[in-house]
Amino acid sequence: MFNLGGQEMMIIFVIVLLLFGAKKIPELARGLGKSMGEFKKAREEFEHEITRSEDEVRIKEAAGKEVHDKA
Repeated sequence: MFNLGGQEMMIIFVIVLLLFGAKKIPELARGLGKSMGEFKKAREEFEHEITRSEDEVRIKEAAGKEVHDKA
């Protein structure tokens, strides 16, 4: 994605360590994990709603065709 190598990752880790300190890093990682979990959950709910809406439209179209064919 970002084409980061080992050296770049090490520099980023050192900067984060200097900015937040060793005690805050586990809290930040925990918060990041929770936020990613919430994002994934919201994305799955959104996809489910889209799929459900598509199914409802197909059902209504099929019902409309049956009524039209009988007339």
